[in-house]
Amino acid sequence: MTTFTLPIRVYYEDTDAGGVVYYANYLKFMERARTEYLRTYGFEQDELAEKQKVLFVVHRVEADYVKSARFNELLTVTAEIVQQKRTSLLFEQQVLRNNELCCKGVVRVVCVNSETFRPAAIPESILSVINEQ
Repeated sequence: MTTFTLPIRVYYEDTDAGGVVYYANYLKFMERARTEYLRTYGFEQDELAEKQKVLFVVHRVEADYVKSARFNELLTVTAEIVQQKRTSLLFEQQVLRNNELCCKGVVRVVCVNSETFRPAAIPESILSVINEQ
């Protein structure tokens, strides 16, 4: 599968008092990349919830912080699906500055029914597009 990339500028609001990206914001950057990954294939999360009655929710996250990113730097955030199951996807993600690793993460998202919040099979319409990549 292909690796999706998203450029993200570090804003003042993303940093702590020392001008360094606050650790939890790396997870926000990764979330944005996963959302934009789906969007590039025509899947809007609000429409998935409304029309197909599914949501993707984070089940597990691992993060390794390697180097600090700072205010006003341009970062590249990646998202790559490395495992697919009936109700979940496993993403490997990186946050890079000039191809230098700042943070890496592994995120498992689970597909759930938007009304019951119980696990649901990932719709075939999504799988067929993802598997073409």
